Amino acid sequence: MSAAQLQPALVGATLVLLLCTALPLLRLSHWSVRALDFPRLQLAFLACLLLLAQWLTLDVSRGASWALLLVAAGCLAWQLWWILPYTPLWRAEVRPAPGEDHTRRLRILTANVLQSNRNAQALLDLVREYEPDVLVTMESDRWWQERLDQLQDSMPHSIKCPLDNLYGMHVYSRLPLAHTETAFLVEDDVPSMHCLLTLRDGTRVRMHFLHPAPPSPTENEESAERDAELVIVARSVAGTQRPVVVTGDLNDVAWSPTTRLFRKLSGLLDPRVGRGMFNTFHAGYPFLRWPLDHLFHSRHFTLRDMRRLPKIGSDHFALLTELVFTPGTGQEQAGMEADEADWDWAQSIAQEKDVSYADVPRPAA
Repeated sequence: MSAAQLQPALVGATLVLLLCTALPLLRLSHWSVRALDFPRLQLAFLACLLLLAQWLTLDVSRGASWALLLVAAGCLAWQLWWILPYTPLWRAEVRPAPGEDHTRRLRILTANVLQSNRNAQALLDLVREYEPDVLVTMESDRWWQERLDQLQDSMPHSIKCPLDNLYGMHVYSRLPLAHTETAFLVEDDVPSMHCLLTLRDGTRVRMHFLHPAPPSPTENEESAERDAELVIVARSVAGTQRPVVVTGDLNDVAWSPTTRLFRKLSGLLDPRVGRGMFNTFHAGYPFLRWPLDHLFHSRHFTLRDMRRLPKIGSDHFALLTELVFTPGTGQEQAGMEADEADWDWAQSIAQEKDVSYADVPRPAA
């Protein structure tokens, strides 16, 4: 194909890239718009290829050619602005944990097991190998509960909500759990779990386990339900002096506007910033992966380890995070801060679904 024949295709590809880049700027909650928050890494890669093709085939003596080049370059720069914080090129938001104090350790394994997956042994093997203090599972129904209950000899504390609608959830813990509560914050069939966990040194940590429904053509047409749950949990933990951890499959990528809003409102830190994306979904498609499983924590903690674990038969990889309670060192860390526009946006999201941060359980507040 000649350069002249390629030019219409390059113009069309540039316009599509521009559309995919610009649409997420709109605060529309329809799934078709919010889905474009996810593939920013893939769009950045395509922008690089498009720039190369434009440079090699277009007549750069023409102004129209430079306009196409500038549009593609601008799209690439915009996508990189969102994803670069989740690479080692960025300054780490959470400091490495000093020392080896086992009594202040909190090791959490987060796993969306995929309800139809019947390879429970793979997850059990990971639990026995990595010995997490807390295991939290999503999409776990009664079949999964029967298999996971064999962990109760070593992880005697638990919260259970087996459901067959893809939103079952279980927590198993070696460490004591108090004030446990399962709540349905936004949707009647989508649970979240909340409790107070006691570390080995006696420190009590406020824990929130979430799995809001995603915006998709087969579930919620809009992201309003997911966004409302994130916003009210963020507002609930904002300003608390107690150590806090929020984890789960949030059905949102780390770099989306709503996850950034969650970080701003809550004041919690993201240990991936400056370290990597830790893409946990989709386990079956290496070129279509993004970070859907999250862990955020208050400044009381620093990070010992964070890693994506081997496949367990699910469409998600499990995520292992080891925090250390180091309030002296941790207080020197800083995350994102909300401005007045952020608080106004959060209020409008919550009002749309008629929910409030007062609906969120506050264990031993």
